[in-house]
Amino acid sequence: MFPKFRPVLDANAAGSAGSFSNLPDWDLTDLYPSPDSAEFSRDMAWLEENCAGFAASYQGKLATLSADQMLTCVQSYERIETIGGRVMSYAGLRYYQNTLDADRAKFMADAEGQITDFTAALVFFTLEFNRLDEDHLSGLLAQNAALSRYKPVFDRMRAMRPHQLSDEMEQFLHDTSVVGASAWNKLFDETMAGLMFKVDGEPEELSLEATLNFLTDANRTKREAAAHALADVFAANVKLFARITNTLAKEKEIHDRWRKMPSAQAGRHLSNHVEPEVVEALRNAVVAAYPKLSHRYYALKAKWLGLDKLQVWDRNAPLAEEIPRLVGWDEAVQTVSSAYAAFDPRLADLAAPFFTKGWIDAGVKPGKAPGAFAHPTVTTVHPYVMLNYLGKPRDVMTLAHELGHGVHQVLAAGQGELLSSTPLTLAETASVFGEMLTFRKLLDQAKTKAERKTLLAGKVEDMINTVVRQIAFYDFECKLHAARRDGELTPEGINALWMSVQAESLGPVFEFMEGYQTFWSYIPHFIHSPFYVYAYAFGDGLVNALYAVYADGLEGFEDKYFEMLKAGGSKHHKDLLAPFGLDASDPKFWDRGLSMIAGFIDELEAMEG
Repeated sequence: MFPKFRPVLDANAAGSAGSFSNLPDWDLTDLYPSPDSAEFSRDMAWLEENCAGFAASYQGKLATLSADQMLTCVQSYERIETIGGRVMSYAGLRYYQNTLDADRAKFMADAEGQITDFTAALVFFTLEFNRLDEDHLSGLLAQNAALSRYKPVFDRMRAMRPHQLSDEMEQFLHDTSVVGASAWNKLFDETMAGLMFKVDGEPEELSLEATLNFLTDANRTKREAAAHALADVFAANVKLFARITNTLAKEKEIHDRWRKMPSAQAGRHLSNHVEPEVVEALRNAVVAAYPKLSHRYYALKAKWLGLDKLQVWDRNAPLAEEIPRLVGWDEAVQTVSSAYAAFDPRLADLAAPFFTKGWIDAGVKPGKAPGAFAHPTVTTVHPYVMLNYLGKPRDVMTLAHELGHGVHQVLAAGQGELLSSTPLTLAETASVFGEMLTFRKLLDQAKTKAERKTLLAGKVEDMINTVVRQIAFYDFECKLHAARRDGELTPEGINALWMSVQAESLGPVFEFMEGYQTFWSYIPHFIHSPFYVYAYAFGDGLVNALYAVYADGLEGFEDKYFEMLKAGGSKHHKDLLAPFGLDASDPKFWDRGLSMIAGFIDELEAMEG
């Protein structure tokens, strides 16, 4: 079934302080003119009719279809996914613009409920398709080239064959999905969007975005005050967040047990189309590199700040050399666009409509979801990017990141609805590459040693956040889901698991304030997409290796890069990386990417000489 609307907020999306009057808003009329439009009602009626019609035409008959008939069947299913995805994209994007608006929340919940009812008729398709004999399916694919194009989709579907339940049980799980994870996700989102924080010295209570921003403030007292404000509110709500986490982890454990999944992570690896040993090699390489990456960098940062120990509110503190400034929206657009164009003008051309056609919602507004994401909607429309842009240099990098997602999604749309979606492990490729292009352009333009140091330090911190922090998050999730299998977890128990990965990943230079143990509670990835987080480290390591090939001058790199993005989900990571001479299943692959981060730290250390 097409997914419910669950955008995953990106790891390094930064909030900041300030105000801008020229920030763009979404124009959602490319999806539907309005919630009560005839077009929306028409598509809902079409879905109800065609879901029922699909079941009437094909249920119990897949094994009897010819190759041409099977192609018609698959294309009909794809059309249903496209219309359903359009409906839920519209409802979801409206909701994320203001999660506190009761009408928007009701509209999304009603749409999701109706579509869940309609698509109940389609549950048979995957189950019945997975029961097709392998030789029979191979014969069909050999007879019809258009059908064989969908083989990657079929391979991913059939990877779940060993974990498939009875038709009746799968139908039950489908029908109850709206009162399971989906409902708990909405509770988390609405609660988080409604939290307000009192930071000492500030005249008014602040949103999560604005409060997190103060953790990058030049004033250490203000950073400390923000950290304590976060801790106070998280502590006051930790029982609720623990209840959400416990419930979702238990639901996952039940599903995994019934599906005979070998581990809590196995389902994510299957959906990512990545081998468990590749993820384990990534995880082990990063953990082994903690001392030469995060431990070494933060020790250097403590020296720069004149501190023997760092507190959590010092982790993202600006350097003394950094001149605080706000970057206007027009400057941010120009910076990213020119960096994209310097790589290849085609990349800037693909990005241009995002800025001019209402494809970006950039401002911080009451009730708007925190963080940032790029939602692909459906292949017959276009992606939408959400930011909370308030003008810090890191917000520019967030723009470069999300725009990379958007461009990737535009290019992959040519594959069609079923083949365009990229596994999470490769979904970060264009976004991280876009960041790297923007960073390298700024670094080349640096006029002073202080400016170069500031840029390098900022990039190292972003890479540590993307690689080290996300692998630590992955370890936390592994521990949490393993512990939940033994019983209910208290808030204190979850806190302890969180702290068990913090010192290991950040290093001995850190002290942890009382209250930091609750900071797991606001990270949406744990709620929306369990074990998503390793995809960030995967993407960063992959792009570092990819960029090294680009810097080495591989002939035709740009064309190969565009072809990789256009492939969407139609190829395995081995096939996508082969033209660049790279192989993610080689343990040394990850060392190459990690060495780029270490090299930046080497340069920063050399500046101290």
